[in-house]
Amino acid sequence: MSDPTYLLTEALGARFARLALANVEREYPNHPGHALQEPGDLKPTRALHPAFYGSYDWHSCVHMHWLLARLCRAQPAMPQRAAIGALFDRHLTPEAIAGECAYLARPGTQSFERTYGWAWLLKLATELAAAGDEPGARWAQALAPLAAVFVARYRAWLPKARYPIRYGIHPNSAFGLAFALDFARSAGELELEDAIVARALAWYGGDRDAPAAWEPSGADFLSPSLMEADLMRRVLPPHEFAPWLGGFLPGLAQRVPATLFMPVEVSDRTDPQIVHLDGLNLSRAWCMKGIVAGLPAGDPRAAVLRATADDHLAAGLAGLGSGDYYGEHWLASFAALALDGS
Repeated sequence: MSDPTYLLTEALGARFARLALANVEREYPNHPGHALQEPGDLKPTRALHPAFYGSYDWHSCVHMHWLLARLCRAQPAMPQRAAIGALFDRHLTPEAIAGECAYLARPGTQSFERTYGWAWLLKLATELAAAGDEPGARWAQALAPLAAVFVARYRAWLPKARYPIRYGIHPNSAFGLAFALDFARSAGELELEDAIVARALAWYGGDRDAPAAWEPSGADFLSPSLMEADLMRRVLPPHEFAPWLGGFLPGLAQRVPATLFMPVEVSDRTDPQIVHLDGLNLSRAWCMKGIVAGLPAGDPRAAVLRATADDHLAAGLAGLGSGDYYGEHWLASFAALALDGS
């Protein structure tokens, strides 16, 4: 970022760690994505998900674990490191992960967390594998069977997924492919990488004139247009991505459409849907940074996107101060992505 205020400082890292540690083992309130097959299936979330039972819902618990892992790698001397290690030793055990895998083997779970939670689980696996120390390697090994389940699910689902989901909340297909592609490349999962690239090109390769003036919708935490562009900069080399982006969002250099360049207003941070818009400000910032990384040197769109990312980051960080659980259980992970471009 152009403003040095917006670095992932030690103070922000410690603040984010406190938020995550307070949430990943908080069981209530809880919003389980659990399909009941018979009367006995009504159980507390902790009984169903021994590793990822906190933070209101499964996917939020996973990405707050990612946040803690990311903070440990970025700031190895942080004061919460011992508490994070103890937490991971409780949650990322072979037994707990076997319980998560057993849940996914149940009837009625084929589409569980597809693809938002799938992507975040692979994001966590990527981060643990990058830790470079013995605890990280141990936790990555424990998590590996669950990551393998989601790799298999991606590979089974992608060939039959004819149409993308384009709206700006959990099932957004571009988001689901972006983190999975990062994992596939870092883990050497060549078949998964090929399947993701093929599907991304089929879904998005011919897209032109995105209706970005219609953004945002009232509960978005992702920008459909920017998330798609952030995926395609992973898929296309810079000399192909730059003209693709010119056809997809032709007004970027002129800040058109204006709605894409204005941070969104969040009217009620106690509302679990309206507070999504704080996440939208943050995800717009990280997508804009990613898009810049995919452009060739000297591209005039880069400066515009960097400045706009700063504006959105400032607005998103302001939302972290609300003290309300509906934002606190997940927003810090989006802030970390926007701050350090993970």
